[in-house]
Amino acid sequence: MNTTRTINLKNRPKGEPKLTDFDFSTAEIPKLKEGEVLLSTEYVSVDPYLRGRMSDAPSYIPPFELNKPIASGIIAEVLESKNTNFNQGEFVSGMLQWQETQVAKADGLMKVDPEKAPLSAYLGILGMTGLTAYLGLTEIGKPKKGETLLVSGAAGAVGSVVGQIGKILGLKVVGIAGTNEKVEMLKSKFGFDEAINYKTTENMTEAIANACPDGVDVYFDNVGGEISEAVLFNINKFSRTVNCGAISVYNNTELPKSISVQPFLVKKSSSMQGFVVFDYVDKHPEGIKQLTEWLSRGKLKYTETIREGFENIPQAFLDLFEGKNKGKMVVKL
Repeated sequence: MNTTRTINLKNRPKGEPKLTDFDFSTAEIPKLKEGEVLLSTEYVSVDPYLRGRMSDAPSYIPPFELNKPIASGIIAEVLESKNTNFNQGEFVSGMLQWQETQVAKADGLMKVDPEKAPLSAYLGILGMTGLTAYLGLTEIGKPKKGETLLVSGAAGAVGSVVGQIGKILGLKVVGIAGTNEKVEMLKSKFGFDEAINYKTTENMTEAIANACPDGVDVYFDNVGGEISEAVLFNINKFSRTVNCGAISVYNNTELPKSISVQPFLVKKSSSMQGFVVFDYVDKHPEGIKQLTEWLSRGKLKYTETIREGFENIPQAFLDLFEGKNKGKMVVKL
């Protein structure tokens, strides 16, 4: 096969992204040069942060270019190699383009072992998802045994791992999710002590107070918006808020009107810090080692929502904003 299908960004979304913002094209596969590898895509990661890259606004990572391929975390098989570090038949992970087959430079590619874990796990619990959970909680949350950890977006890819790490470290863990099924999963599968369905809860401030009678010491925030405002009324003295994501406001076309956080932070001598996983690159090997150990010992569990088919990648991405995923959302080719 000398051609490959590619998914490009056709329009910069206004508000919620739509299928019409994506475009499929077919292109010839270039010939391999020295140092390069030919890759066949196996699994594609779709993540909320990609929404930010679709806007032409300053951020921690450059925006996608119009009419050019979208890229995300991908697991691929090496079909052909002109690089001495990679052999045909090996599997790699890297930030790659949404293409069925592609030529890539070896820089930034990491070998993954299908014998140690399912390939898709390297996009989730043993990849950026797991690292985001581990490093955000340990480096910024600085949890102490016996404290209360509250996690929003708790049934998502990062949130479900944060909660489990919290339990391993001896915390009381409370999760917030959007369906009764997810609430039950948090408690039965992931060991959360309590969970709240925000969609059926009229007063979140009160619900958080009931679920966290000793207050909130560490808040791992994946959603922002009104839920996170309700948390402010329940934070303890010297609490730490880890700002990981704000999916509830990513598609807003106007700046949200929200309460001021400063009085809460001052009154409680509380800290609030945003981060991206690339802030802690030097700690990635340590994090992967710890996550792999916990996973192999059965201390960590994970769940995935796997869609199939290259043509379904855009829809899988859109479904993140509807909460249609449990755990990590990946697409299998």
